[in-house]
Amino acid sequence: MPRFSIILPCFKVQGFLRECLDSVLGQCYRDIEVIAVNDCSPDGCGAILDAYAAGDSRLRVLHLEENVGLGRARNAGMPHATGDYLFFLDSDDTLTPGALRAMADRLAETGDPDVLVFDYARTYWWGGTRRNVLAHILAETQDGSGDGTFTAAERPEILDLLMVVWNKVYRRDFVEREGFTFPPGYYEDTPWTFPVMLTAGRIATLDRICLNYRQRRQGNILSTTSRKHFDIHEQYARVFAYVDAHPPLARWRPYLHAKMGEHCLDILAKPDRLPPSDKAEFFRRTAEMFRAHRPEGAPVPDGLRVLERGYAGWVLWRQSGRARRELGRRAQRARAAAGARLGRARSAVGPRRPLDPQLAVYSAFSHRGVLGDPAAIYHKAREIAPHLRGVWVLRDEEQAELAERTGLLPPGTDHVILGSASYRRVVERATFFVNNVNWPGTLLKRPGSVHIHTHQGTPLKYMGADLLDKPGARLGVDVPQMLRRADRWDYSLVANRHSERVWERAYPCHFTSLRTGSPRNDVLVGAGPDAGREVRARLGVPDGHTVVLYAPTRRDYRRGGLVERLDPARFARDLGAGHTLIVRLHPSLASGPARGLGLSELHRRGVVIDATDEPHVEELMLASDVLVTDYSALMFDYANLDRPLVVHADDWGAFTASRGAYFDITAEAPGPVTRSYDELARLFASGAWRDEEAARARAAFRERFCEYDDGRAAERVVRTLMLGEPMTGPAGVPRARRVPAADRDQPASL
Repeated sequence: MPRFSIILPCFKVQGFLRECLDSVLGQCYRDIEVIAVNDCSPDGCGAILDAYAAGDSRLRVLHLEENVGLGRARNAGMPHATGDYLFFLDSDDTLTPGALRAMADRLAETGDPDVLVFDYARTYWWGGTRRNVLAHILAETQDGSGDGTFTAAERPEILDLLMVVWNKVYRRDFVEREGFTFPPGYYEDTPWTFPVMLTAGRIATLDRICLNYRQRRQGNILSTTSRKHFDIHEQYARVFAYVDAHPPLARWRPYLHAKMGEHCLDILAKPDRLPPSDKAEFFRRTAEMFRAHRPEGAPVPDGLRVLERGYAGWVLWRQSGRARRELGRRAQRARAAAGARLGRARSAVGPRRPLDPQLAVYSAFSHRGVLGDPAAIYHKAREIAPHLRGVWVLRDEEQAELAERTGLLPPGTDHVILGSASYRRVVERATFFVNNVNWPGTLLKRPGSVHIHTHQGTPLKYMGADLLDKPGARLGVDVPQMLRRADRWDYSLVANRHSERVWERAYPCHFTSLRTGSPRNDVLVGAGPDAGREVRARLGVPDGHTVVLYAPTRRDYRRGGLVERLDPARFARDLGAGHTLIVRLHPSLASGPARGLGLSELHRRGVVIDATDEPHVEELMLASDVLVTDYSALMFDYANLDRPLVVHADDWGAFTASRGAYFDITAEAPGPVTRSYDELARLFASGAWRDEEAARARAAFRERFCEYDDGRAAERVVRTLMLGEPMTGPAGVPRARRVPAADRDQPASL
């Protein structure tokens, strides 16, 4: 029998059905059966299903003679299922690549639980993608007890997840034993999901995005204005009837009572659910049901007391809530405007206090913590100019707490919160401002202050004013405002003449370019043979392994920036024994759906190391033997190590068309260039990634782009700009070095 029986009801989804079927039948895991139920759909769904079934024996089609609705269409498919697990998939949603394989592995790992709950992402009609905001619950419950499973009583937070049927798979014999079926009507998931979750003896979770939940602009049943939304009352009545028939579940009545009230009020508040003329009746029925099912002695939560005040009271409560939120927004705007006026007034009448020549303010990556070039300058200043006080700016209190936990804000680091009174006092008096991102527009540059802009590496893709001809890349970017902020720069640090030319073109402002080198690269230039050993041990890299660091960048031709160019699991497998694959996503993708699409799960299982959250990328570079990237600026820094680089440029044309590039990296690459995954796999199988031709390309690249990196960049900035001391320029390209990590390698084989 197959592992999964996927039951797929279909009704008026001809525009999405092919994509759904392709996502299922194209999975690498093939031990499945698909039972498609054509719910008497009036469009072309039936013909599409028959055509797919003719080409794939795993798909069977049931054509119903009359339309029965989503719940009963699922019921029609269940008797035909023979798989170990039932998976109820909606026919306008899609599976993510590798989803079924990940589910099967997790089921085997947890010993075939009754229910497996997995993650999903909402994909919007306008192109956006948003991960389930409660995904952390899946991560927190994934370990469970000894076998990785638990019950709802043991981990009740599992019920906070969206109570739908399609984010779970169910052991078929468990469903048949308990006699679970779907009722007719809207919200049919409710009387299925609560009984299933409360009854299940063993629940497991999978912290991986396995399904894309399509958010349609129109055509979604629950977004259709209709009296059918009154069905919610009957569905909760079924839930309470189930609890009444199963006395051990009586303890859940207070929870279900509150959940029912919240759910019904949420439906009432939605503008597109109920006809306006029916809202008062819906409220009245909800209030009646709320009273009827209230457990004796159970307190009423604050947010549900409105059900005791009548419909007029609810309307007034809603209006007052909106008014409070609007007043809050107006007050926030007023405070911001007042702060800006105060700053302008102070600038007009002159400073109240003189600049402090020993005060320097630092920020990096939009106020995330002690990172990058500003961090290297800060640490060097503490070493050779301890009389200088360095203060870091953090975005908010939450970011400060996160930075402290993750090492982005070392103990004892002086810091202020952006926009706070202490921040205003510091920036009013500081002489030195060091940043790799523009300061906020409200920061006024005082005469005598010194603004040092470090940038974020050597530019390959278009930046600044050059984005004006790239409408997709500049989406959400106010280029004129960006240039006005850049007008505050006094000095722009560069690591090579290429950067000098680009920055002066991309930011036509009044700064001076300084050929200092990149301060953050000092640690790479002076790296010894054992520089990455401690990091490798901390990451769990076995001794003697060849470490491949894969660092892809974001794409401007896809909303959200995520485009998966290769499968990390496949790459790790093809690299073979004796290799460890470390994956570091672009920082802008760290908190989005990218990692939930499989990377976090692969890390948990030890297939790859997900180093996206590692605070200092320099340490990852030191720990690796070879860098595989596409168009990330990381390659320019990595060249300082004189270790092999591979450019995986399978979408170079699309990338340059959407973002633009200052030169053709595929023609002037730091090493081998691959244009397909097969080419990449063959390159590592043959060992050509580190042959003499690769070394010659790397040497030429290094000579051009590491021109001013001599290991003293941070010291040069501190001495010349902060202390006013003379210091000689960069010594040029250091003598080429062979890295022990590469020396010890033997010819690679797959």
